[in-house]
Amino acid sequence: MGTGRLEAFSDGVLAIIITIMVLEMRVPHGATFSDLAPLFPVIVSYVLSFVYLAIYWNNHHHMLHVTSRVRGPVMWANLHLLFWLSLVPFVTAWMGENQFAAAPTALYGVVLLMAAIAYYILQRAILSQEGRNSPLAIAVGRDFKGKVSPILYLIAIPAAFLHQSIAGGLYVLVALMWIVPDRRIERLIGEV
Repeated sequence: MGTGRLEAFSDGVLAIIITIMVLEMRVPHGATFSDLAPLFPVIVSYVLSFVYLAIYWNNHHHMLHVTSRVRGPVMWANLHLLFWLSLVPFVTAWMGENQFAAAPTALYGVVLLMAAIAYYILQRAILSQEGRNSPLAIAVGRDFKGKVSPILYLIAIPAAFLHQSIAGGLYVLVALMWIVPDRRIERLIGEV
């Protein structure tokens, strides 16, 4: 099967995840900007999660663009990734509603870690069917960001119980690492 159906399904799921996230945000019971102040943690957690979902959507799109076909293991690996991403609205709301308390902030990191692992599994499933000389294999190379991100999540999760700002800073750092699209795949898309 081609990649079009898998990409369309994943796009739809991610759109629903983002919609659920924004619908979880409650409108303040006041008409002044000061009424927004108590919602600051909710807004910050939403923005961070939106950026993460955008990063996954962007990289998923690029990865599938250089994939020639989809087989069963890739479909299951993709569903595994979507499972973990579907938990983002829950942990986002819990973390924001509780002003970045330790347990919600740590669980947020667990979900990010599991999504990163799931993305890695999906990438490996595609690489195993496409081969070592495939455009994706060439683009991924050593995958420095893909190896560093889980390590930072593993540091952030227990750090949330020491001081939540450490964990939050690490989550922001990983997002900043990934926010710039991977030029290696973009160059290959131009060549494919």
